[in-house]
Amino acid sequence: MNTIKILIADDQQLIREALGTLLSLQPDIELVGSCGRGDEVMPLVQETKPDVVLLDIEMPGLSGIEVATQLKAHKFDVRPLIVTTFGRPGYLSRALEAGASGFIVKDTPASQLAETIRKVHSGLRVVDPALAAESFSVGASPLSTREREVLVSSKEGASVLLIAKRLHLSQGTVRNHLSNAIAKLDAENRFDAARKAEQNGWL
Repeated sequence: MNTIKILIADDQQLIREALGTLLSLQPDIELVGSCGRGDEVMPLVQETKPDVVLLDIEMPGLSGIEVATQLKAHKFDVRPLIVTTFGRPGYLSRALEAGASGFIVKDTPASQLAETIRKVHSGLRVVDPALAAESFSVGASPLSTREREVLVSSKEGASVLLIAKRLHLSQGTVRNHLSNAIAKLDAENRFDAARKAEQNGWL
């Protein structure tokens, strides 16, 4: 029996330990490492050479989606599997675009998670069916890259002046991007637009 080596990246220690313990009970799965920050994943992958890396989405340093993008760019022989509390439809499409081999939510039973790891390791792509259906109903993000960037800064409470400096744009251009985003999301203001976009996983 070939052993599947896994790495777990999640900012909640309890989740990391629980997943590691449950999955280590499987005869063909071996936990080779874990970390709590997205920017710790790449060095650990190089060090431990896992077959599958389980990634949470919201982590300090880098998000799970950003980590998946890096792994794809560096052509590491590892399959990223997103395991997250945040089953937002926009996250799913962004994760798959980033090169994730699977996307499931954390309340998935341990036996099902183990089976998902096996499928991902064998080269299949596995997506939570309920989330896939919701993603299709919501559709792709209507936001351009710049509109998304200005909304991310808005969510953090930055002023138009600060956003302009941060993104090297004029204040007028920032206002135009904000206006477009507000219109596309049928929002009341930029904060409402940021909230709606975040709820759909588009930020």
